[in-house]
Amino acid sequence: MLLAETQLSASEVLSAFHRDEPSLFLGAAFSTIGLVCASFSLLRRRFDALLVWLGVFAFLYGQRMWLDTNLLGITLAGQELFARIRWGVTFLTPIPAFLFFQSAGLLPRRGKIFTGILISLFASLALATFVVGRLPVLHTINNVAVIAALPFVLVRTYMLGSVNRDVVIMRRGLLCFVVLALCDNTLGPYLLRQRIEPYGFAVFLACLGYVAAHRTLRRDQELNDIQRELELARRIQLSLLPPAFPYSASFRVAASYVPMSSVAGDLYEYLVTDGGRACILIADVSGHGVPAALIASMVKMAAISQREVAAHPGAVLTGMNRALYGNTQGQFVTAACVHLDAARGELRYAAAGHPAMLLVRGGRVMEVTENGILLAAADGIEYTERTLEIRAGDRVVLYTDGIVEARDARGAMFGEEALIASVEASAAMPADEVTGSIVEKVRAWANVQDDDLTLLVCDFVGAGG
Repeated sequence: MLLAETQLSASEVLSAFHRDEPSLFLGAAFSTIGLVCASFSLLRRRFDALLVWLGVFAFLYGQRMWLDTNLLGITLAGQELFARIRWGVTFLTPIPAFLFFQSAGLLPRRGKIFTGILISLFASLALATFVVGRLPVLHTINNVAVIAALPFVLVRTYMLGSVNRDVVIMRRGLLCFVVLALCDNTLGPYLLRQRIEPYGFAVFLACLGYVAAHRTLRRDQELNDIQRELELARRIQLSLLPPAFPYSASFRVAASYVPMSSVAGDLYEYLVTDGGRACILIADVSGHGVPAALIASMVKMAAISQREVAAHPGAVLTGMNRALYGNTQGQFVTAACVHLDAARGELRYAAAGHPAMLLVRGGRVMEVTENGILLAAADGIEYTERTLEIRAGDRVVLYTDGIVEARDARGAMFGEEALIASVEASAAMPADEVTGSIVEKVRAWANVQDDDLTLLVCDFVGAGG
C-alpha cells in the first residue's frame, strides 16, 4: 500500500513537471532577463528608470510564474507562508510594470497620479495578504485594477503624437501582452486550460529587446560620429595654436598645453616674434568642452587683430574686449599679455581677471599683477598696463588657473605656493624642460584632471643674445 502511494505521488510530481515545463522555462528566462537588466544598470553606475523598472518587472513576473506552477503547489501544499508569498508576489508584480510605463512616456504627464494610485493599491493588497492571509476579494480587486488599467495604457500609446519605428514596435508588443493578459484575467478561469499571458509577455520583452538593441546600436553610431567630429575639432584647434617660437637671440619661449578633453578653452598666442621683441598672450575661456573651444577660436581672432598695438598690452586687451563683448553667449575670458623689448630692457604687462604673472630673477620668484575685469564682461573697459625693467637671465611665467586649482584625492589644491616652489626649483633648467616638468608635476598631483592646463615660460637671454 505504501509503495502504491509512493508511486502515485511520484507519478503526480512527474505529470506536474511536464505540465509546468513552459512556465518553468519562461520563468527562468524572465528572471534572468530581469537580473541582466539590473546588472547592466549597476555597471553604468547611474539610475536608468527604464532599465531598472523593466528588470524588476521581468524578475517578479518570472518568480510569479514559478510560484504558480503545479510542481510547487504539490511540494508545498498546505503551507500558509508559501500561499501568502505566492499571492503577495502576484500583487507586487504590476507595480514595476506601471512604473516602467510611466518612465517610457506611455502615460500622460499627469500619469504620475494615476501610477501613484495603482502602486498604493497593489502595495496595500500585497501587505494585506502578508498580514491577514489569502482572501478571494483581494484577488478580485487586483484583477479589476489590472483589467481597467492595461487598456488605458494601450489606448494611451495610440494617442501619442509623432511616433518612430521603435514606438511602433513597442506598441505592438504591448498590444499582444495586454490582449493576452486581459484574456487571462477575464476568460481564463472559464475557457482556458492554461495561462496564455506569459506568451504575450515574452513577445513584449522581445519587442523591447529589439528596441533596446536598435537604440544601443544607434547610440553607438552617434557616439562614434561624435568621437570622429571631436577628434577633427581637436586637430583643428591644435592647428590654431602657434608653432614653436622662432629662434631669437634675445628670447627662449616654450609652452605646454594639456586640454581636459578633446577640445579646450585655453589658448595662447605669440603676437610678436621678431629678434628683439616678444609679445605673448595667454587666455582661458570659462567652461569646458566644445562651447569653450568655439569661444577660444573667437578669442584668438580678436587677439590677432590687435597685433598693431602689441607693444601696449593694455591696448591689446582693450581691443579684444571691444571685439568679444556681446558675442560670447554669456561666457567670460581671463587673459594676460606681456610685451618684452630687449633693446629697451623693458617689460609691459596687463591682465584681465587672470592669475598673476611670475617673474623669476636670481632664482627668486616675484608675482606681477595688473588686473582688470574679465574680458567680455562689460563694454567700454580700458585696461592699464605695468612697466618693469628686465635683465638678462630673467624668466617670465604665465599660466591658466587649471595649474593652481588642480586637486588631489583629498580635495587639496596644488596652489600658488607649490607652483612658485616648482618654478624656483627649476630656475636653472631650460625653458622647454620647465614647462613639461611643472605640468607633469601638476598632473601627478591631481586625482582627476578637471580643467585645461597651459603653462608658458619666456627666458630673456639679453639684448645681444
